[in-house]
Amino acid sequence: MNGLSTLLIVVGLFLIGGIISFAKQQMPKSLIVLLSIGAGMCLLAGVLRLEVWN
Repeated sequence: MNGLSTLLIVVGLFLIGGIISFAKQQMPKSLIVLLSIGAGMCLLAGVLRLEVWN
């Protein structure tokens, strides 16, 4: 597990926390969808960059 994959996974989890917070505050749905797309992309990129797939 290298530094970049760790950073991407941490950022993705941080964005998931933001999604939960924004949903509780009843923020606009478009903002929540945008955050969820970003979180999904960060988590997917972090998992795909792991060195266990070799």
